[in-house]
Amino acid sequence: MRTRSRRWSAARAILATAVAATLAVSGCSMEGARSVNTTGPNAIIRAFAGEPQNGLVPTNTNEQMGGRLLRALFTGLYEYKADGTLELANAEAVDTTDNKHFTVKLKRDWKFTDGTPVKASNYVRAWNFGANVKNLQLQQDFFAPIDGFADVAKKGSAVEDMRGLKVVDDYTFTIDLTEPNIDFKLGLGHYPFMPLPDVFFTEGKDKFGQNPIGNGQYKMTQWRHNVQADLVRNDDYKGEKPKNGGLSFIFYATQDAAYTDLGSGNLDVMEILPPSAQRSYKKVLGDRAMERSTAQTQAFSIPEYLDHFRYDEEGRLRRQAISMSIDRSLIIDKVFFGSRKPALEFTARSIPGWNPDIPGNDNVKYNPEKARQLWAQANAIRPWTGSFQFAYNTDGGHQTWVEAVCNQIKNTLGIDAVPKPYATFKQIRTEVTAKSLTSGARTGWQADYPSLLNFLGPQYLSTGSSNDAVYANPEFDAKVHAAEQAVDQATSNRLANEAQEILLRDLPIIPLWDYFAVGARGEGVQSALTWNGEADYANTTKG
Repeated sequence: MRTRSRRWSAARAILATAVAATLAVSGCSMEGARSVNTTGPNAIIRAFAGEPQNGLVPTNTNEQMGGRLLRALFTGLYEYKADGTLELANAEAVDTTDNKHFTVKLKRDWKFTDGTPVKASNYVRAWNFGANVKNLQLQQDFFAPIDGFADVAKKGSAVEDMRGLKVVDDYTFTIDLTEPNIDFKLGLGHYPFMPLPDVFFTEGKDKFGQNPIGNGQYKMTQWRHNVQADLVRNDDYKGEKPKNGGLSFIFYATQDAAYTDLGSGNLDVMEILPPSAQRSYKKVLGDRAMERSTAQTQAFSIPEYLDHFRYDEEGRLRRQAISMSIDRSLIIDKVFFGSRKPALEFTARSIPGWNPDIPGNDNVKYNPEKARQLWAQANAIRPWTGSFQFAYNTDGGHQTWVEAVCNQIKNTLGIDAVPKPYATFKQIRTEVTAKSLTSGARTGWQADYPSLLNFLGPQYLSTGSSNDAVYANPEFDAKVHAAEQAVDQATSNRLANEAQEILLRDLPIIPLWDYFAVGARGEGVQSALTWNGEADYANTTKG
């Protein structure tokens, strides 16, 4: 997945695994991995991963590879069990009667891995840091419901702290929101809400992010960039302790290389299989296959600033036409062998409240005749020029389906539609974050917590931290905010799906499919997928 070091070792690993066409980062990490290939309660679990985009700071991470490390290194007020159930973790209680005012009481014996206690101030300072505009944190908008966020998030503001956060004593703090928010408590297990030790504020985010000190089930021993990150069990952890001795997240150039290593005993668990393995995995893996419907989606974004794709009538017609050009079921059948489900809206089937019958979802169904009509209507407004490019990362097993999507668009609309490969996911995310991407781009979403609003808010609100398409629609924003303020979950879900009607018209991204995830574990390894598609690392055992 990344740049390589120790070239001789890489070449040896490639030869040994006969992956002549693939340059795998696994080659530069196998010697270290073999040295810890123990079994039993102290086994080190070698897991498929990729280089995080940024340093490991909870409020500045909004992609999967960094997120899975943070979830191992930090624990918040709550944690999500394997089935998505919310359970108290570092908090003894989080009390509210109105979903607007909360009192948080912490357990008193929890510590960071540098030995300092986890106190109320570690949460309040961390959240204020994440919300403050001058710190430029990617997950800033998660704190938007808190009273005073608007003041600290305003450019040029001298206000440092949100007035809605108050430390009562060492182990108690209060949270006041500007208005009731039914989703806020459910999201408190997500890593932007993790505490930060005092050393973070003395070292600074850049230094800390390279060697983070958390309060979670594991602690980091080394991060060899573009190679692997090594974590060991935190034996002082006060919650449920891992059933293994640690994790080595190995950064691969391709899923195929990882799958080859899994077969040869050099990798223990991976959450996703390459397209090349989809047809044969049941025969090859047997009961070592891991299957589960998960809260993950695949799509591609078309940024608003691209020529011909603004949120006006021309852009709306072209987005709808491109969406209707794609035969999702055919790609799922031929590329994924049935291990996906065609998107019918913008969330996933495993999320409570998912609805297959939202008005407007004809725009995400294959209809080549209608697609050509819509494209012609757009051309009547302004003739098409140029080509449609589709950026994707070659380290994620996406090439086959991206090429299929481009071919379908090209064949249906008669335009030049071409893949635009990037070597790493990190490279694409850097351009997306900087809003310098000059094409459409593959995008996926792995839910942070099991809620419709978690899919809709971060990705499509005008203030959303993962709003890749630069979408801004006041009508949609208002509908989502109404769903957040609902007094019961059924009403919230109904309003969230009404907000999706607006998305199905505007199509800021083109939904493709959600996941019936398939992963794999090595010989002698016991593991399973969780509600959001990650391996249940802490409960993974070997031998």
